[in-house]
Amino acid sequence: MNPLVSLASKNLADVLRLSLLHTSARVALVIYDTESPLAAIIAEAYKSALPEGVFVNFADTTPIDILNRIDGLTAGDLVILVQSSNFRLNEFRLRIELFKRGIKAVEHMHLKRISEDQFVTYIEALAYDKEYFLKHGHFLKSVIDSAQRIVVKGEGAELVYEGGMESAKLNIGDYTGMDNVGGTFPIGEVFSESKDLNQINGEAMLVGFAGMDHTLKQPTPFKVKVADGILTAGADAPAEFMEILDLIRADEEVTVREFGLGFNPAMDEKRIVNDITAYERRKGLHISLGGKHGVYKKAGFNNKKTRYHIDVFVGATEIIADGKVIFKEGEYVLE
Repeated sequence: MNPLVSLASKNLADVLRLSLLHTSARVALVIYDTESPLAAIIAEAYKSALPEGVFVNFADTTPIDILNRIDGLTAGDLVILVQSSNFRLNEFRLRIELFKRGIKAVEHMHLKRISEDQFVTYIEALAYDKEYFLKHGHFLKSVIDSAQRIVVKGEGAELVYEGGMESAKLNIGDYTGMDNVGGTFPIGEVFSESKDLNQINGEAMLVGFAGMDHTLKQPTPFKVKVADGILTAGADAPAEFMEILDLIRADEEVTVREFGLGFNPAMDEKRIVNDITAYERRKGLHISLGGKHGVYKKAGFNNKKTRYHIDVFVGATEIIADGKVIFKEGEYVLE
């Protein structure tokens, strides 16, 4: 067996057993494509981890057939989507519909964006160490939920959040008590945002951002300024980043919204994957630019009208919550 398939199979078997609590007593439907090498590897790994699974190649079927198969499932069954890009079934929002039916759902998205030299990193990021994820997730949530002042320090920069944060959400593979089981993998993140977006001020060093092609860009670190929650960039910012700011400004302000702390141990500033959705889980802070955030409702922001949620990655040397260091030199400080 291909060593990458073998490693992915082991990691996914742990996810199925320890996170999703899936057993052979329930139906597992895997919809996949082989348009990219990584999608083919992940699909093959699932065939090993799920010998009783039902496997459907997206290229060999029709949306009607897929919907008919889903209609035959019952609450507690499992659907896994292995996608080189993102499967489209007309206006049918597949994962949302699965959750409505009580069906567990796992998505691997945009795998064609991940280059061959990043395959190992992505596959290692699928490993599920339950104790690690729960320990980090619950610690960081407790800190964020109680903090009145968070300071993010970078090289010659300091970004300050005042006045408290919204109740943080966990993405740690533990779905106890939740209506929906599953989501987009890899996992390992706690996210929130400021209760009062106007209370974000200072400067930050950015080390990465989502480019116009939706893949990770890692330029020479550059400084941005935030005043009353609105971000601006100086002359040293890359041209593509300035294009993104102009794109946002054409419709809305460049508002700093999401405050996301990733802690997947397989990814950091050097161990990367090009897909932004996966790379959000890297150890460190990412924030979003633009008015769109579907989780938190804010006065003055209409989720049907706001358009942009652009993820950018902060080069944080320290993160301090109410005077206590919780992140330093690329690692979390857990107490």
